[in-house]
Amino acid sequence: MTNDSTVTVYSTQQVKRARIAVAAVFTVHGAVTGSFATRVPWIQDHAGVSAGQLGLALAFPAIGASIAMPLAGRISHRFGARTALRGLLALWTLALILPALAPNLLTLCAALFVYGATAGMSDVAMNALGVEVENRLDKSIMSGLHGMWSVGALIGSAAGTVAAHTATDARTHHLVAALVLTALGLIACRDVLDIQSHPDEEPPPRFTLPPKSALIIGAVGFCAVFAEGASLDWSAVYLRDVLDSSDGLAAASTTAFALMMAVARIAGDRIVDRFGAVRTVRTGGVMATAGGLLVVFAPSPAAAMCGFGLLGLGVAVVVPLAFAAAGRSGPNPSQAIAGVATITYTSGLIAPSAIGSLAEATSLVVSFGVVTVLAFGLVLGAGVLRSADRKVTGSAVGEGTTTKSAAGG
Repeated sequence: MTNDSTVTVYSTQQVKRARIAVAAVFTVHGAVTGSFATRVPWIQDHAGVSAGQLGLALAFPAIGASIAMPLAGRISHRFGARTALRGLLALWTLALILPALAPNLLTLCAALFVYGATAGMSDVAMNALGVEVENRLDKSIMSGLHGMWSVGALIGSAAGTVAAHTATDARTHHLVAALVLTALGLIACRDVLDIQSHPDEEPPPRFTLPPKSALIIGAVGFCAVFAEGASLDWSAVYLRDVLDSSDGLAAASTTAFALMMAVARIAGDRIVDRFGAVRTVRTGGVMATAGGLLVVFAPSPAAAMCGFGLLGLGVAVVVPLAFAAAGRSGPNPSQAIAGVATITYTSGLIAPSAIGSLAEATSLVVSFGVVTVLAFGLVLGAGVLRSADRKVTGSAVGEGTTTKSAAGG
C-alpha cells in the first residue's frame, strides 16, 4: 500500500490560478459565516427561543463539525479533491438557508447541526488544498488564505447588516445569499487542484481519533483560538464593566481586535516566509502575552484597547500555521487537519462560556489572566509548528513540473 496520491503535472500558471481559486473559496466560506451571524437575533425571534436556549442551539454547529470533519478525507479520497470541495462547499453555502426556516428549538438545533457539519467538512477540504498549493509554490500562503476568510466574513456581515437594517426577512436574505454564494463557490472550484488518490491507497477511516501529531499541534491552536474567542466575545464587556467605558468605545475594542486579526493574516505570509513558522508564532506569543498583561493591568480603556489589538496581532497567524503543520505532519494530512480543526473548533466553543463562568466565580480580570497564560503557551509550544516551514518537494517552477500530493486531500 502506498500513501502517495497520483502524480499530477501542473504548470506554474495553473498552480497560481489554483491559489486564486482557493482564496476565493475561503472568501465564500467566510461570507456564509458572516451572513448567518448578523441574523441570529431574527432567527432567535422566529424560533421563539430564550437566550439560554439559543446558547444551547449555538453549540450544535461545533458538535456537527467535530463529528463530520473526519469524513472529509474519505470523501476526497473517493471523488478527488476538486469534486469533493465543489460538493462540500455547495452543501455548506446551501445550509445557510436552514436555520432561518426553523420554527422551534428542536428544528433549530437540527438545522445548526447540519450547518456545522457541512462547514467543518468543507473547511477541512479547502485547508488541505491550500496546503497542497503552498507546497507546490514553495512559499507561505495559508495566513493569507485565512485572511481572505476574514474578508469574506466582513462582506457577509456587511450585507447582513444592510438586510437587517431594511427589515428584510432572514429567510429571503439567506435564500438569496445562499444561491449567490453557491454559484460563486462553484465557479471558484473550477481552478483548484484536482488531486486524485492512488488507486491502491486505502481510504481513510470514517471516524478515528486524531493522530498524536494533530493533538500536539492542536494544543497550540487551542491556545490561540481560546484567546481569539475570549477577546471577540468579551472585549466589549471588559471595557464596559471593568473600565467603565461607553458602549461605543467598548464596541470599538472588538472592532480593533478583529481588524488586527485580518491585517495580520493578510500580511502574515511574507513574515512567515522571512522568519519561519516557529519564530513567527513565538514572536506572536510574546506580543499576545504582552497584550494580555496590558488588558489585565490596564489603567484606562485606551490601554485595554491596545492590549486587545496586540492579542489580535499575536494570535492571528497561529491557526493557519497549525493547519499547514498538520498537512505536513504525517502520511494522512486530511486526517491530521481534521484533528487540528476539531480541537480548534472545540476551543472556540468553550472559550466564551469558560470566560463567563470564571468571571462569575472570580472576575473578568482573572479570566483574562487565564487568557494571558494561554497566550504565553504559544511562546512555549511554537516549536511543534516546525513542520509548517516548507520543504521543497518539487514545487511548480515551469511547465512539466511534477509533485506528489498529500494523501487524502
